[in-house]
Parts: sequence; C-alpha cells; structure tokens
Amino acid sequence: MHLIQPNRFDQLREARRGLLEDGVVPAGLVDDVVSRSWTRSQMAGLSPTEPPMAPPVSSGAELRRALAREYDFLSHARPVMEFLFDQMRDSGAMVILADAQGMLLHSLGDAEFLQRAERVSLCPGALWREEYRGTNAIGTCIVDQTPTVIQGGEHYLERNGFLTCAAAPVMAPDGHLKGVLDISGDQRGYHPHTFALVRSATRMIEDRLFHARHANDQLLRLHPHVEGLGGVGEGLLAVTEDGWVMGANAVAQQWLSLSASQIGAVTLDRLLGPQAQRLLNLPATGTPTRVTTMNGQTLFARDEPDRRRRIWAVANAAETDDRGAAGRPGGSTATALPVRPVRSHRPKDDVRLSKALARALRVQAQGIPVLLQGESGTGKEVFSRQLHREGDRGNKPFVAVNCAALPETLIEAELFGYVGGAFTGARREGSPGRIRQAEGGTLFLDEIGDMPLALQARLLRVLQDKCVVPVGGCHPVPVDFVLVCATHRNLREAVAQGEFREDLFWRINGLTVQLPALRERGDMVELIDDMLHSLAHDMKRHEVPSLADEVLQALQQHPWPGNLRQLHAVLRTACALLGPHDSELHWEHFGEDLWDDVFSRPIRADDALDDRLAAQARQQAALTAAPGPESAPETNLRRLSNSAIERAIRDSDGNMTQAARLLGISRNTLYRRIKQMSTH
Repeated sequence: MHLIQPNRFDQLREARRGLLEDGVVPAGLVDDVVSRSWTRSQMAGLSPTEPPMAPPVSSGAELRRALAREYDFLSHARPVMEFLFDQMRDSGAMVILADAQGMLLHSLGDAEFLQRAERVSLCPGALWREEYRGTNAIGTCIVDQTPTVIQGGEHYLERNGFLTCAAAPVMAPDGHLKGVLDISGDQRGYHPHTFALVRSATRMIEDRLFHARHANDQLLRLHPHVEGLGGVGEGLLAVTEDGWVMGANAVAQQWLSLSASQIGAVTLDRLLGPQAQRLLNLPATGTPTRVTTMNGQTLFARDEPDRRRRIWAVANAAETDDRGAAGRPGGSTATALPVRPVRSHRPKDDVRLSKALARALRVQAQGIPVLLQGESGTGKEVFSRQLHREGDRGNKPFVAVNCAALPETLIEAELFGYVGGAFTGARREGSPGRIRQAEGGTLFLDEIGDMPLALQARLLRVLQDKCVVPVGGCHPVPVDFVLVCATHRNLREAVAQGEFREDLFWRINGLTVQLPALRERGDMVELIDDMLHSLAHDMKRHEVPSLADEVLQALQQHPWPGNLRQLHAVLRTACALLGPHDSELHWEHFGEDLWDDVFSRPIRADDALDDRLAAQARQQAALTAAPGPESAPETNLRRLSNSAIERAIRDSDGNMTQAARLLGISRNTLYRRIKQMSTH
C-alpha cells in the first residue's frame, strides 16, 4: 500500500523539470510510486503538457459488451458505490468503478463535478490505463495492484491536475485483479479520510463477490480478535469438505501468506498445520476456535453452522443414493435443509452428462485434449472444473481464460506472458502468463473459436513443443498442462471459412463433448432445486422456496434459449418477488416478459412428459448404438417414453426413487405412468 502525501508545488515543479530535461526524476522530491509511474508514462510517449493523441474512449457497443461481461461484478459493486456516495454527497466528488483493463464501467457523483470530469473523459466507456492517460490513481493502481492516491500535480498530464483521486484494487476470490474502485474530486478538497473510505468499500465489494462465488462451499471466518468475526475486516476462506482451499479474500491471503496461484492448489493444513484437521472435524456449532498460522500469527476461526450442515446433508444424501439405503448412521441432519446433490459437484442426475464426464476423464488421463461444444449458457466452464477436480491433476491449478473477453492487443501477453519492458506499460518484473500459471494442472480456453488467427499459430506451437516463449523473450520455457477448450461456434464451419486453423482444430479436438442444452437434459427438477437452495442462502431466506406444480410443469416445457444462465436469472427474479413469509413460487412471482412465453399456453402434462422421456430414449439409443447400417428410428412417442421408463428402472435396480431422479420426474408421476403402461 502506498499513500502519497501532498508535496509542495515547487518540489513537484522541480521533479517534473528533471524528468523532461534529464529523463530522470530527482530522488526525494516525489513518492516512489509517482516517480515510477511518471517514468512509465514518459516511455509510453506521452507529453505532460500536450494533450494525448485521441485517448481511447470505447464506443457504445463496446461499453455495452463490457457491462454485460462484468454484470456480476457491477451488480455486487453498485450497492456499495451508492452507499459510499451517500456518505460524500454534495462534496464535489464522484465514485468510479473500472474493470481490470482500465475501462470505466459506472460512476456516481455530484452533477457539477461530473461535468468537469467529463471534459477530461472521466466517464463510463473511457480507458484510464497509464499508457493512455499517464499517471492517475486508476491506471497506477492497476499496474501496482495496491491502494494509491494521486493528487493534483502528481498527475502526469497537466490537464488532469485539478483532480485528486484515491483508488483501491478489487480482488476476485481467486486472488486476481477484478477491477478498481476510485473516488475523485477537486484537488483543493482532498481529505485523508477519502483513502480509508475507498479501501473499506473495496473490502465490502470483495466480500460480496466472495460470498456469491462460494455460496456452496464451506466457509471459515478469520480475525485476530474474536469480536472481529463477522465484520468488514475479517478474512474469508472457502474450503472443500476434505480441506482444499478454493477461495480467499485479500485479508485472508495477507494473514495466511497465501498467493493467488496457491488458491485451488493447497490444502488447509499447508496454512494452519496439524490444527487444520481438528478445525475441519469440529462440530458445526459456529463457536470461535483459536488457531496459529504457519508464520506464527494467532487468529480466531469460526465456521458457518447452517452452511456446513447443508454441505454435510448433501454428502449424506449422495452417499444414501449410492448405497440405496437410509442416511448415515448417527447422522444429525434432522434440521438440515432438504437439498439435492449440487450440480457443480457432479452431474450424475443427467445420464448424458454423466457418461460424457466419464469418457472425458479417461482420455484426459492420457493427456489428450478435450473440446467442449454447446450453446451459450450450457455450463461448459462448470463441466471443465468438474473434469479437473476429478482428474489426476485435481490438486494442481485450474486456469481459465476467456478468449472472447480479452482485447486482441492483450490476449498474447495474457496467455504467453512477457518479459519486463517487452512493451509500453509492461510490468518491470514481467508476467509468467496464464499458460505457465497452469503448470501441472488444467488450462481452460473458453470461446477458443474467437481467438485471433495469429495467436492460433502461437498456441499450436506451444501444444506441439510443450514450451512457451514469453512476449519479448527468446528462451523457451517448458510447460506441462492438460488442455480443455470450449466454444459455442461450429469449428468445422469456421475452418471451412478460413476463420480457424485446421491444424489447431485437429490438435485440440482429442475428444469432442457436446453438452446438451437445458431443454434436452433430464435433471431439470434437480437443477431447479439446487438453484433455489443457493438463491435462498444468498438472499438470507429462512426457508427454501418451492414451485407450484403447474409452474414447475410450465418451466419444464419451456425451451430455455439462454439455458442455465437464463433459468438462474428467472428464478432469482422470482425469489426476489416472493414475500418474506411466503414459501411457494406462483405465476405472479415471474417477470411479465415470461408470462406469454412460458405460462400462457395450456399445459398438457402427459404430452410434455412423453416428449421429454422420448428425447431421453433417443439420446440413450444414440449413445449405445453399434456401428452398422442405419435402421429406421422409432417415432411413436408413447413407446419411446415407455422404453425410457423401463431402462431407468432397470439401471436403478428397481429403486423407484433413483429411477424417478434419472428421468427428472417425481416418484408419484413415475408410479402413475407405470400403472398406465400396465393397462395398455
């Protein structure tokens, strides 16, 4: 953390003269943070006195894409920004949120100051990276990833000298930079408390992001004082039932000396020693426990009893299903929520997904790449993370890169890394790149179909040689990882149109897994149940909502073009509209835009059920069909649905509960259909 104290005007003027005339900032006149940033700005070709050549401002379409990409980030940051602005209203200042690339996403401020700020493009859509705007709190914070204050003449560009800005980085639960929160105002009105305000607000955003990301993980709260548990300044850890650390906020990382690359790759005993197992084995009471970190710091730790009991209930339910018997002997789950296995743990309620995962695990164990294809929102990253967790490299890093979300100018450095000074704005120490961060683990390239052709050639070389050469470097670095790629595009068509390299296509296409759309899956009931549990927890509801039967039938018949993402959004809105003392979702709780599409047509339960079960039967037949002359497909829906029911009962060894789960229907519906089958 660097808090830059105000410097006298003559010192700033002398320091700037030394930079312009000698190319060096005289020591001791300005803070080291400012000195380094001035030097970087000069190397970027910026002049302090002349306006920069058309500083980039995103188009309306680019800003809309950025807002859509950062929807979750903005939704969690906006309430904090509004609270923060309420504390400083009428002070001639503004609150700004920027993404990790320096694009301003959202701002709140007093109208008069907003007009002044807009004249220097301090408004949504503008890019405020150092190479474009010189020394400024947002851009310098992105480079140093530490809270920063830039006041008045410390700005590299003289035209920004009227500003005083305090910015702090917002870190994602995986330890990487998510964005920057900034408070800017007139430099004559700077107050030291502004710096504390923005740092506190970023912690609030980080905690909101953490809880949203790890809603289904076991949570540990940490603080040096027992009274601090549950407060803004506490450390947060997300751990699996067997002790793997899957997430940590910035405070916990600092106290535990936990780096971003270790998240997802270390167990709790590496941080707390032998006490970790005792901590995990404690009853779920929420009682604080004293622990000592590996570096000797004493902390108090407290779990979340309700969440932990729910996780145990999930494990017990899964074990019960596997045994086909009652719950674990002596298990205390009478007060637990009636949850089903969480989809992100294993998609075992959908036959197609379960078999696809088993096939992918076998080929990936031999180092063969896996290519995931499917519509947008079908859960490709969720599937890839499950593949990583259950594979031989599950205790190694999982590194995800969205090839469509990165600007073309940044994706090369992001993937392959760079050496210090490789390009303007590069960190002095360089960067290893995402490929090297995945060493020993899994590299997930999402939307690989949108990767530029020039970088496709470089990626192909890395896959062939198992070495990567950083940007600006000349020495290859050996790498070891397994590759999972995903795309919603038809890559064969892209190859035919010259938009994707054919040789790279065959290199990444070791095994193609086509993820089914939501309308094709057989676990709709379980998916809805899991989402409602997660939403109930996030919204702090005491009871998990249920769906009225007619609503559930309607949702099951809907085609869901947005797949899982759309379903989650619909249920989230419905839960938000549910009264605090209500527990059942009816038609009136859903958005009006869905009424005509989902609820207006009459529901023919048996016809809809036949359609769905017939689709399952066709999928099963396709999976098990032996090669040979094609036979005429079965077209009678009732016969196909009866066949699906018989197969589910046979696969479940007569366990009707398990058979109903495989079919995605209730047990009562299954018995009713069996009775109908026996009378025909």
